[in-house]
Amino acid sequence: MASTTPNSTQPGSSSSRFTASILAIIPLAISLAALVWGFFFLRDIQLAKDSNIPQVVTVLLAIVWGVGGVVLLFTTANFFIEQLSDKWIRRLQPVLFVGPAILMLIWALVLPTIRTLILSFYDEASVNFVWFENFKYVFTNDGMLIVFRNNLMWMIFGTLFTVTTGLLIAVLADRSKFESVAKALIFMPMAISFVGAGVIWNFVYSVKPVDASQIGLLNSVVVFFGGQPQAWTAFFQPWNNFFLIIIVIWLQTGYAMVLFSAAIKGVSSEILEAARVDGATELQVFFRIMIPQIMGTIITVSTTIIIFTLKIFDVVIVMTGGQYGTSVIATEFYRQYFTYNNNGVGSAIAIVLLIAVTPVMAYNLRQFAQREVF
Repeated sequence: MASTTPNSTQPGSSSSRFTASILAIIPLAISLAALVWGFFFLRDIQLAKDSNIPQVVTVLLAIVWGVGGVVLLFTTANFFIEQLSDKWIRRLQPVLFVGPAILMLIWALVLPTIRTLILSFYDEASVNFVWFENFKYVFTNDGMLIVFRNNLMWMIFGTLFTVTTGLLIAVLADRSKFESVAKALIFMPMAISFVGAGVIWNFVYSVKPVDASQIGLLNSVVVFFGGQPQAWTAFFQPWNNFFLIIIVIWLQTGYAMVLFSAAIKGVSSEILEAARVDGATELQVFFRIMIPQIMGTIITVSTTIIIFTLKIFDVVIVMTGGQYGTSVIATEFYRQYFTYNNNGVGSAIAIVLLIAVTPVMAYNLRQFAQREVF
């Protein structure tokens, strides 16, 4: 009777797998060496003062080397892993495809955050350890209290009016014959960057004291009705912040409207019709049936807008540069760190902003994970 013991040289045996994995290291090592060599080669070309290679050729080589090298490295690494046992394949393949992204996040986000946290405990030159003095300054300085007040105004009024306006437009557009046209017009500002929106609204609020004829759209309306042109973003402090908040409302209403419209269409029409048949008014249907049904979407949109307003920077820096009592946390961080070169206070402000944003963002991600947004 023939023996049923598997031959050690059969394909799939441990020894053959070991041999294949050893041989698979060769193309992996070659691709890794080629990737490293290409990096230093392109760097030397870039640094060489007497290089005759055109810049366009260097850019094309960098693209081909970068994309092709990464594809080759992943292919050879995956080939090497597939030569191992099934247990190691299950362990290493997720690391191969997810690991680089995690390393990039650690390099670009985690390490800078840790460094910023460390710097927040040092003085402005990052030499002397001062414990919590920078944080004490952040929470006690009069200028910083104005900054926190402005961010609170952005959070409350920016979120409230954006969510309310978006919900109102979504409900009204849902009953209109021109729903698609109306939604396209309201959503259009979403295609504009925050910087672009700041430039546009600078023209709206523009005023030239030297030449009264050079005024913006808002001042033109005021003059038409017999008023005087005003520097809307400079005077009326702290209410001048509202003229900046209007810009974010204009930008983000389309985003809120689209999500609310999708959520409203998901509400059962049978429930709405049954309520109307039972004598419920449109307001009762809206507040007692529709709102509870889309509450997950309302919360998610609200938290997203809160994150936007907490991190607001572009609009303020373009419109006023943080002057006239309009500075917010992000602009004050920029001013302290890059203008005044105060690394300690600038880092402390950045950490305060991170701590303020993190709970809202965590809650938002949990809402998405639970699929309660629609």
